[in-house]
Amino acid sequence: MAKSTQKHLKVYTEQPPEVHAPGIEGVNSFAAVSQAVERMTGWSLCYVPESAPRCGAGLPWSAPVNPGSGIAAGHLKLEMGRAAAVGQCTGIAEDSVRQLASAVAGMLCELMQTQHVLWQREAELAAGIPLVPASDEANHLAVRLEAVLKGGAEAVGCQAAAIYLLDEDTSHLKLRSCWGLSRDRLLDPARPLRGAVADLEALLGNAVVLEDTRRMQPWKVPEEGYAAAACVPISTPTTLLGTFWVFSTNPRDFDDRQTNLLEIVAGRLAADLEREMLLREGVDGAKLKRQFAAAERLQQDQLPAIAPQVDGWDLSGWAVQAQSLGGGFFDWFCLDDGRLAIALGSAAGSGMESALMAAAARTAIRCHARRGAAAEQVLAEVNRTLWIGSTGSQHAGLFLGLLDPNSGDAVWSSAGPISVIAVGGGSWRSLTRASPLAGEDPDTIYQPSTLPLGPDEAVVVCSEGVVAAADPRGRLFGEAGVAEGPLALRGRPAAEQSTRIRGLLDAHQPGAARADRVVLVVRRREARRTNP
Repeated sequence: MAKSTQKHLKVYTEQPPEVHAPGIEGVNSFAAVSQAVERMTGWSLCYVPESAPRCGAGLPWSAPVNPGSGIAAGHLKLEMGRAAAVGQCTGIAEDSVRQLASAVAGMLCELMQTQHVLWQREAELAAGIPLVPASDEANHLAVRLEAVLKGGAEAVGCQAAAIYLLDEDTSHLKLRSCWGLSRDRLLDPARPLRGAVADLEALLGNAVVLEDTRRMQPWKVPEEGYAAAACVPISTPTTLLGTFWVFSTNPRDFDDRQTNLLEIVAGRLAADLEREMLLREGVDGAKLKRQFAAAERLQQDQLPAIAPQVDGWDLSGWAVQAQSLGGGFFDWFCLDDGRLAIALGSAAGSGMESALMAAAARTAIRCHARRGAAAEQVLAEVNRTLWIGSTGSQHAGLFLGLLDPNSGDAVWSSAGPISVIAVGGGSWRSLTRASPLAGEDPDTIYQPSTLPLGPDEAVVVCSEGVVAAADPRGRLFGEAGVAEGPLALRGRPAAEQSTRIRGLLDAHQPGAARADRVVLVVRRREARRTNP
């Protein structure tokens, strides 16, 4: 019989490997348990590696053994042992034997499920190996890819190999690495994926074999001058990366072993490419993490740590961000005319965005307050500054107070949801005023207010994240919760009162802060007595 010499296209559809459920071979103690059951009951406890048991003589009992893989690895069943077969009765009722066998089956299932989970976790831990770049990592990938291409091509008897990777739009394939081809080919533009029939078929998960490229021109072999070629996909479990081609100068066939080998080489290429991507992301992520840590330290260092030594006044504050970076801040500084400026703010948004907004607001307050204007005028200038530099979503709640240590006068103004609470004489009252956020409207007019503080009285200024903090039952901390701290420590330093507020807030809403929290306590000391 003559053998046909007709050349035709071969498409190998990849079949997922069949994974068998683990058997009982790993449970070494089962044989001893089975023997003990037989000596005690006269019945033999047997393991059958079948999905469904075949009932024979003896007790009609069986139980599936499921190691957690979704299918039963086998069954346990009771069979008549030697003692029962010769009529030697052990005196144990059949129900008791079944109960014992059922308990053994349950323990065996738990043990095999534990082994199955361990098998899965070990594979997951294998993917957690840290990526450490080599000293020559920048040039290492090109050398490694070309070496893999050479090894794969020579293993199947081909004279050239190349990989073509998809662009971001997945519309073109670009030659990225080759062996046996001129490196000038790397300068050629990417070829369109549309119409590249062989590449499209490969990207569907199939291996394409072209035994005679001259008769299969519609399949669009990417390299000319080669008589045969094979193409397999390069992909990760979640991403299609491109195609891997090998080329032969003579017409030839590729058997199953060779196509399987090409798929293994393609997997190696995908692993190298994915490792490179993960390595770059890991290095970039580490740099970004260090930058965030530096920004966090800078933001924390910018908060005043030492209260100003001003006769008759005592100040303290703290800020807790919901993330590593946040928009909460407080500040105090002395003006040229001798007044003391105190400020608090909470920028909208979260993370880096709110931190940048908070830095801009803090800088604007310091700059405009130096001009010696009133508190409401400074806030109006800050509002316009923020509005000019905003894209429409950058807003902040702000508080600014100006204290005159000589006269004792204190005037303040606020923008947005900033709470102002006066505490003294065993009671508290809210001085909070509703006003637009800074940065919303350049024509907003802010109103001034006075701080009517007597000796040993205090004013607590806090952001919305403090009063709006909810406990597990949904109850808000509120201004009453804020006032509880100074009321309990009346006459004590402002630092103790602010620390008390923080402790009460942490107890009210345990865990990490859900919003930026800022508290500022301004306390007027009791007048010193002088001896006549």
